[in-house]
Amino acid sequence: MSWGSELWDQFDNLEKHTQWGIEYLEKYTKFVKERSEIETNYAKQIRNLSKKYQPKKNSREEEESKYTFCRAFLTTLNELNDYAGQHEVIAENLTSQIVSELSRYLQELKSERKSHFHDGRKAQQHIESSWKQLESSKKRFERDCKEADRAQQYFEKMDADINVTKADVEKARQQAQMRHQMASDSKSDYSAYLQKFNQEQNEHYFTIIPNIFQKLQDMEEKRIERIGVCMTTFADVDRQVLPIVGKCLDGMTKAAESIEPKTDSKQVVESYKSGFEPPGDVEFEDYGQAMKRTASETSLSREGKEKPAGKSKGKLWPFIKNKNKQQKEPLSHRLNDFMASKPKMHCLRSLRRGLSLKLGSGPEDFSHLPPEQRRKKLQAKLDELNKDIQKEMDQRDALTKMKDVYVKNPQMGDPASVDPRLSEISQTIEKLQFEVQKFEGWLAEVEERMPSKSDTQRRSLYETQNNTAVSNNCAQDRESPDGSYTEEQNSETQVKANIAPNPTSTTPEFDDEFDDEETLPTIGTCKALYPFEGHNEGTIAVAEGELLFVIEEDKGDGWTRVRRNEDEEGYVPTSYVEVYLETNAKDS
Repeated sequence: MSWGSELWDQFDNLEKHTQWGIEYLEKYTKFVKERSEIETNYAKQIRNLSKKYQPKKNSREEEESKYTFCRAFLTTLNELNDYAGQHEVIAENLTSQIVSELSRYLQELKSERKSHFHDGRKAQQHIESSWKQLESSKKRFERDCKEADRAQQYFEKMDADINVTKADVEKARQQAQMRHQMASDSKSDYSAYLQKFNQEQNEHYFTIIPNIFQKLQDMEEKRIERIGVCMTTFADVDRQVLPIVGKCLDGMTKAAESIEPKTDSKQVVESYKSGFEPPGDVEFEDYGQAMKRTASETSLSREGKEKPAGKSKGKLWPFIKNKNKQQKEPLSHRLNDFMASKPKMHCLRSLRRGLSLKLGSGPEDFSHLPPEQRRKKLQAKLDELNKDIQKEMDQRDALTKMKDVYVKNPQMGDPASVDPRLSEISQTIEKLQFEVQKFEGWLAEVEERMPSKSDTQRRSLYETQNNTAVSNNCAQDRESPDGSYTEEQNSETQVKANIAPNPTSTTPEFDDEFDDEETLPTIGTCKALYPFEGHNEGTIAVAEGELLFVIEEDKGDGWTRVRRNEDEEGYVPTSYVEVYLETNAKDS
């Protein structure tokens, strides 16, 4: 159907309809623009989320990269970042292919509509003007006809009156003829205007207006078609990125499928195993046989009832301060003396030593680590040094080639300008090679001393027993490197007599640093499995195979406090020593 033939009299309604169509197109353009903004914001939020959970650049990242589930999560984050990029592509395509195009089209559409309705109004004004001319000629013809009739009637009246002069009759006749002539002219004009109007009206309603309305119809259909194309594009923009989005999702699925629990469990073993063998069985202690007994670990008030022959040294009590103090002194008195004693200054020094061990960087040769972990650290350090050497050598080769070019083509540069940098690189390589030799030596030493399955198995550690009555007060005097303290008290065993060749000594001598300090009781013995240099403050150097007294157990920080003699004690790595129960000391 054509608007021109069917809606020839609906000019105003068509004007309203086409204006509504333009407003609807503007509405759709705004919708696509807001969708584009949503996609942009969504992509930004997805990118921020991916960035937020990316691993930080620190040593922990290296640890996390060992596990398959951590690598899978990192891959998922990277794929999610690419996924966000596809939503940015959607936003860009919506803006460029729809919003920008519709904005230009709207300007053209408004201009075209304005032109068509301007022509329509002009045609309307012309036909209305022609109609007014026709009406004017018609009224003039009607008026002239009435005037002619009146003039004719007046002439006939004058001609019939005998009293009227002939001159008056002639005048009336001439007036009637003139009116008839005017009426005839008006009729001719009216007929011409009528014919002209009918022709213009026919042309207006069957040619001009139909053509204008047809243009408006074509314009409106193009607008509707354009909306349909944009809606198709709206869907295609999403569809175009679906393959890439699918690849991102496939990447996430593949990353999830790459997770291997068994591999991660194996990696935990590789990361934390110390290289030691598990402790062996605890030997049976036959207390039915006559033997030298020491004070029980759980009793502070038990008296020494037996003294072996030839031994002048009495039993040592954990809190004894005077060698002349009676052994049967009530326990409450000893506890009161201990609780009333002033805090010892060495507590602060012990704490300071602990902090230096905890916060300070470990030794360069990683001697503070167990053998297996030390070997891994040394190997990683060697790999890093070799990479640095290769990098420096590549730079040296490049500079050497540059120097050769300068020698052959002096106009390109001075060969001597490269020498300082070559010298610097050579010195750096020498330093790195020296470091490599040093770490290779340490690595060879560790590999030689790695314990095998035939080595002596470590014996089980002694069991700790809490003593709530004195734990809060003795904490000041018995701190370990991490600030923990020991709550157990024990008398020294027969092994001490075998190791320390001074059985007649009754009261240990104190160093100036530990002025007024009680000697910590021996809770066991240990044997050094590896040499330890003990460079840090608070540690003690030990030789491989050396026997020492244990005066404070490992509280979970990896350090055990030991004593060599009455005035030499410190901390050693727990993994470097093999600890024996007190009852096993004499059998070792």
